[in-house]
Amino acid sequence: MANIPFRERLEQGVLLLDGAMGTMLHTHENLPIDTCFDLLNLTDPGAVARIHQLYLQAGAEVLEANTFSANVLKLAACDLQDRCAEINRAGVELARRVIDASFQDNIYVAGSVGPLGRRLAPFGRVTPEEALDAFYVQTRALIEAGADLLLFETFTDLHEIALGIQAARSIRDDIPIAAQMTFNRDDRTALGDTPAQVTRALADLHVDIIGVNCSGGPAQLLRILQIMHRAAPEARLSVVPNAGWPEMAGGRVMYPATPDYFGDYALAFKEAGACLIGGCCGTTPEHIRAMRAALDDPVRHAPTLLAVRDLAEQRLDEAPEQPTEMAHKLAAGEFVVTVEMPPPRSFTAQKVIASAELLREAGVDVINVSDSPMARMRMSPWAVCHLIQHHTGVETVLHFPTRGRNLLRVQGDLLAAHALDVRNVFVVMGDPTVIGDYPDAFDTHDIAPSALIQLIKRNLNAGIDQAGGSIGVPTSFLAGCALNINTRELDRETRLLRKKIEAGADFALTQPVFDPAVVERFREAYAAQHGPLTLPILVGILPLYGARHAAFLHNEVPGIEIPQAIRTRIAEAGDESPHEGVRIAQELLLALQPMAQGVYLMPAFGRYDLVAGVVDCLGRSHAFGEPHANGARS
Repeated sequence: MANIPFRERLEQGVLLLDGAMGTMLHTHENLPIDTCFDLLNLTDPGAVARIHQLYLQAGAEVLEANTFSANVLKLAACDLQDRCAEINRAGVELARRVIDASFQDNIYVAGSVGPLGRRLAPFGRVTPEEALDAFYVQTRALIEAGADLLLFETFTDLHEIALGIQAARSIRDDIPIAAQMTFNRDDRTALGDTPAQVTRALADLHVDIIGVNCSGGPAQLLRILQIMHRAAPEARLSVVPNAGWPEMAGGRVMYPATPDYFGDYALAFKEAGACLIGGCCGTTPEHIRAMRAALDDPVRHAPTLLAVRDLAEQRLDEAPEQPTEMAHKLAAGEFVVTVEMPPPRSFTAQKVIASAELLREAGVDVINVSDSPMARMRMSPWAVCHLIQHHTGVETVLHFPTRGRNLLRVQGDLLAAHALDVRNVFVVMGDPTVIGDYPDAFDTHDIAPSALIQLIKRNLNAGIDQAGGSIGVPTSFLAGCALNINTRELDRETRLLRKKIEAGADFALTQPVFDPAVVERFREAYAAQHGPLTLPILVGILPLYGARHAAFLHNEVPGIEIPQAIRTRIAEAGDESPHEGVRIAQELLLALQPMAQGVYLMPAFGRYDLVAGVVDCLGRSHAFGEPHANGARS
């Protein structure tokens, strides 16, 4: 049937969008919740058409094509990426056929575009170019199939939704666009943006409608809608809430908000300035029918509902923690000696504590506690760090791999470490589980090391979490990064280090070095590209234990090269090779002092006594002194 142009219709009053598609297919059509719903456009179009018909009969004026997850990245999970355009075209054509069969005027098809399902860099691995390509394939199919508008919905990343809009406009720059973000219970997106920030950012993209969808129920979205209206009074706004927070009942996902409740809120949304209103997850044709009846009733008024919550940030009344002893030493330009120590394989830590005491007496400043080295099961390093600091007074550095942790666990683990007075962290990717004794263990990650350093320094140390919520008192983490100083790809490694420095890295630990010229070469390469290297570098030194040990490291460990002269010295030392390894390490340590701000000693085979012997060349031993309180809170 005939339609006036969508933008012209917007000028005439509120438009009612339809409700949920996925939950309706699950409950009404009895399809499993893990069904690839987008593929139904091709394999069971009747099921999708029946849902469209129900919403149209309930009074919806905009039908969303069943294409929310139909992008190449999400479809790849079902091996359907090559059918992306076909699925999207079918979704639009199916909705259009239902509208035509109804003989109703001014009913519109919205091409639904959801997030890609994988995070963009730096919080994920999808590049902007890959995102643009994915959005281009989907939006081109939707536009060419005749969608009246594109509805970008349920996005949490402003950069991602901007790339989607950019892709669509590269195909047809005058296509009407509604852009909707979703928010957590704290009224911020998953990446920490407030409703006002979202509104201003989307207004700068000059979309037709700015909105909020999914999130919580109508009460939360009314609050967010009011904030959006205050941030951009001239903007057209949309609001599409879930039917409350979902619950599991009898194996089904259930939503508590009733249709009558939605009817009340439809009027409240209209009074708050929304021009496009609908329902998201859990809403049904009954919810849309109740909203239609409320909007069409000339005498019905919205009841008094929830007021806007003030989003002013919580004041922090407590002072932040003071910098660590390691931070003081690095800031003062002192030479820092740190030793790596793996956690035990059991719950007993007496040997670890005894070894830490030995290193304290030798004059070691800090002990690095690794996390599941070589992907082998060991005690949590936070506990080891706490025990070492409590029993010996030696400050620790917690190795913190991003592998195997999601963003919730990352932040919770960091706050737990801080609560235990462990405030020096070494951020690293971590060893892949496939090389360890649990090769099938979870091995993915939400955040790359450089992004985690940024989260620590710019969020937690500023008193907020990654989502922008207050944590009460700022943390005082000192964050270190890894540096592959032995690499032959100097340009690449200098760029990576620069990225980590810009993220806020406070120091770097390197792989073992057996030639001081390697450090000088890296410094020169960095200076040529980025200027003088001012980040404190703690250079790795690994005392060799014997000829076989040296041969293994040289031939089988990537990034380690041992000069022939050193391998010859170790081989000729025979039974004395462990002590010769100590002498070589002492020579390296003294040679590195002018060009590094510390050393990172890695004992071979748990021989902490040999590492203590390396440190002896610095004349630091205080074997008869009392433990100092570097890491203990008084």
